[in-house]
Amino acid sequence: MAQNKLPSLIGAGIGLALFLAVALLPALLYGGYAGLLLAGGIVGTPVQPTLLVRGLIVFGMGLGVVGVASLFAVAGAAAGAAVGAILTIAGRRPVAQEQSGR
Repeated sequence: MAQNKLPSLIGAGIGLALFLAVALLPALLYGGYAGLLLAGGIVGTPVQPTLLVRGLIVFGMGLGVVGVASLFAVAGAAAGAAVGAILTIAGRRPVAQEQSGR
C-alpha cells in the first residue's frame, strides 16, 4: 500500500527550518569543542594552532552540524508522518455511514 510522502517531506522541512533557527549555533559550538578535544588527543595538549589542529576542529564542527541536522530532519519527518496518518484516519467515514449513503 503506497502512502502519501507529502506529510513526511513537510515535517522534514519544518524540522530543518527549526534546526536553522534553534540549533545551528550550539551544534557548531559543541562540534568545535569535540574537534578541539580530538585534536588534543592526537597532537597533545596544549594545542598549537597548526593546520592539522584547525582541520580537526572544522571537521568536528561539520560533524556536529550534520549530526544534529539529521536528528531534526528525521524527527520532523516522523512527526509529519504521524500527523498525516492521524489526519487520514480522522478523515475516513465509518463503514455504516458509507453504505447508507449509497
